Amino acid sequence: MDLNEKVDMVGRLYLALEHIENCTEFSALIPEVRTNFVYASKESDSPEDVLAVDGRITVVDKLPKAAGKIKFGVSGYMAHLILEIRKQDPEIRSAIDFANSPQIADFLKDYCKEKGWIFSGIDRRSEPENIKDPDEVSAIWEVAEAIRAAGGKVPRVFCETGAVGKEPVSILVGKDPLEVAEQICELAKRYNKSEQGSK
Repeated sequence: MDLNEKVDMVGRLYLALEHIENCTEFSALIPEVRTNFVYASKESDSPEDVLAVDGRITVVDKLPKAAGKIKFGVSGYMAHLILEIRKQDPEIRSAIDFANSPQIADFLKDYCKEKGWIFSGIDRRSEPENIKDPDEVSAIWEVAEAIRAAGGKVPRVFCETGAVGKEPVSILVGKDPLEVAEQICELAKRYNKSEQGSK
């Protein structure tokens, strides 16, 4: 990876993160394990080639806030996930994880249908016992399951149910972090509005 690509990647993820940090509504979708936001290099083949937020994104004064700096090689699970997705669709280089619940999953199904996005869900309780811990092997299984559930295509959004020691999460993927940030904030605003309307 050359210096120009590194500079471009850091700049794009920084601006995308700034967009998310100004989106109050996204705070409601940050899971207990916190949110990670990743961006893989063009020729990425290991987590060291994946840019992420060190310490993840948390909530401070009701706003999303990066806990640390943007760095290469600081994500495990999400880095392996984006690397695995890229084997199926190399144009996808960025991903963000956020909360999941039955209500969120129902909202996402309708939202994706409206957007014309592919949506799928996986049940982590059916994950084979021998692969539940290592990030890489678990990511391989999850991506394969998400694609299988989507009829052989890479979903734009997929949900994972929880399992023992695993919080349920949702994942949104895209070609670029600026695109992902814009889409997740629009999604968060729509979800917030739907929740307000149901009260």
